[in-house]
Amino acid sequence: MQQHIVKIQSIDKVTHDVLKIVTEKPENYAFNPGQATDISINKNGWEDKKNPYTFCSLPEDNYLEFTIKTYPSHNGMTDELLNLKINDELILHDVFGAISYKGEGVFIAGGAGVTPFISIFRSLESRKEIGNNKLLFANKKKEDIILEDEFKKLLGDNFINILSDEELQGYENGRITKDFIQANSGGLNKLFYLCGPPSMMEAIEKQLVDLHVDKKSIIKEAF
Repeated sequence: MQQHIVKIQSIDKVTHDVLKIVTEKPENYAFNPGQATDISINKNGWEDKKNPYTFCSLPEDNYLEFTIKTYPSHNGMTDELLNLKINDELILHDVFGAISYKGEGVFIAGGAGVTPFISIFRSLESRKEIGNNKLLFANKKKEDIILEDEFKKLLGDNFINILSDEELQGYENGRITKDFIQANSGGLNKLFYLCGPPSMMEAIEKQLVDLHVDKKSIIKEAF
């Protein structure tokens, strides 16, 4: 297993509980949009603890960017990430990931499950190939929506938010259901990309199958 130690170049808050961490990029380091790596913190007691995080930068960028949801109450690695500063070090492990862009479709994400789609959409935009891709994004509240302004700019009306714990004008309310998918996907004979908590993924995959979406058209990554 290859490892790379990289220094943090910047660390900022994207939402109340989501960090954007930018690091150095090792020479000849390669990944595809949608892929991830296991990351450890290069500090005493943390080198062997690792979590998977998705690359949000583009493969051609000369830096790496990660968008990471933190859970301070867990007293775990994401809590420790909140204490990191510029020039602190992270350890990168192997690159992996099942989600990659296979053509225009509907992207369905729950919370931090949107992170594999960030690099995919940025990559499409860099090639002027956003097309008619859609993003259905489920969160608890508006304050939880990761990169809302960027997705609006990238996708326009094809960026559709649904909030389970808040009713706001311009946002759907509730959870993703078969009716919601049918109403917002613009047809079912297309690719569906899924990423989110396992229970949500299972429920949505079942809904898609019930709607007679071909299983081969469902591309998923458990988060």
